[in-house]
Amino acid sequence: MYSRKADWQQKARLTNYSRERDKMSVITRKTLITGRPGTKKWAAKYGQNLICVRYKYDTERKVEIKTVELKVEEKPWEINRSKIPANKIVGIRVDYGEVQLGKTVRRAGGKWNREQRVWEVKYQDVVNLGLTDRIMGE
Repeated sequence: MYSRKADWQQKARLTNYSRERDKMSVITRKTLITGRPGTKKWAAKYGQNLICVRYKYDTERKVEIKTVELKVEEKPWEINRSKIPANKIVGIRVDYGEVQLGKTVRRAGGKWNREQRVWEVKYQDVVNLGLTDRIMGE
């Protein structure tokens, strides 16, 4: 249809298809989950792969746009329960006499827990200091 790439790009500019303009002028008004009224036709077409139908409106071009979200891949997944969040407070063991290490932990924001006799520090800071082997069990 277009002889050159430049011709296609010029046509896209003239018909307001630039990405920046579309992002600013398109508003999503409704998102319908499969099974709701307004999704029947699309559920018949896409079956179990249909996740939702979105109704969008372009305020500059004055058009309604219907989009569908489809599932393209599904595979088993489990939460990695062994992963510790970076902001979780963990207790680390610093033995009596390790004064320099205690000062380093304190500079990293550690607080001494008198009852449990451990330093409490964010997990991310423990990793940064290389003290993961000193984490006390829960």
